[in-house]
This record gives sequence, C-alpha cells and structure tokens, in this order.
Amino acid sequence: MDSRTIKEEIIKAGRIAVSQLVKVAKEEIIKPDIEDELAADRLKNAAATKKLAIFDAFEIMKRIEEEEEKLNAPEEKEEKKSSGGFAERRSRK
Repeated sequence: MDSRTIKEEIIKAGRIAVSQLVKVAKEEIIKPDIEDELAADRLKNAAATKKLAIFDAFEIMKRIEEEEEKLNAPEEKEEKKSSGGFAERRSRK
C-alpha cells in the first residue's frame, strides 16, 4: 500500500470515528433521580463525555479536511532558483 492509499484509509476511519462521536453527543443525558445520591455525579460525567465527544469530533474533522486538501492539491513544482539578489543581478549588466 502506498502512502496516498494509507492516508485515504485513515481519512475513512476518521469519518467513521466522527460519526460514532456524533452518536455519543446525541445521546440523552441521564435524568437525575431524586432518590439517587450519585445522580449529580452521573450528570456531570455524562455532560463531560458529551463535551469531549463534540470537541474530539471537531478536531478530527479539521484534521481530515487538512489532509484531504493536501491529497487533492496539485503537486508544487520546484521554483527556479534565484541567481542572486538585486545587487548581483544589476552587476551583470
């Protein structure tokens, strides 16, 4: 497998990961039960999990977009090497 193919496979896997994180973010936060002493802690944990899932999804998507731009960008040609600065060019005339 060449480098491009591997990157394309990573991008596909990243998209799957993002969709799974979106599912986590869409899940309902548990409803606090008045009789449950741990309800507040569970609520905090659920909210923290959602926040982490959302931020992770955005971070992964940003990286996917950057990598896709690199893969789809035309290859840059080497620029002509400069034959010197202004003074060098002027001195040859």
